[in-house]
Amino acid sequence: MPVFQNNPFRPSNPSTPGGVLAAKYRRTLPKHPFLLFGLPFITVMVAGSFFLTPATALRYEKHDRKTRLVTQDEMMGLEKGRRRIDIRDEYYRLAAKDLDNWEQKRVKRLPGEIDGVIE
Repeated sequence: MPVFQNNPFRPSNPSTPGGVLAAKYRRTLPKHPFLLFGLPFITVMVAGSFFLTPATALRYEKHDRKTRLVTQDEMMGLEKGRRRIDIRDEYYRLAAKDLDNWEQKRVKRLPGEIDGVIE
């Protein structure tokens, strides 16, 4: 099995602009960690929040369009066929029912629908 060399990795052509810039960055990062790593990170986070604010606003505007306020005329149309509910009337109506004698009835299923009966 071959033995690996103990030399650190160096790019094949360090004279390229990208190689020189990366080498300078690696060399100065331990000296100024906040300036070269922390500040760009915080800048990206703050800029991202400013760029994502319109997207969030768009989301809530879309939700507001779905749930709109009902106008007074529409509300009057909704209340047309309702009966007034009084809690006392409902109590007496339920108390008049015979809750001890009841019969369980199956609901008719649509054609092709599974009714859950094991045969």
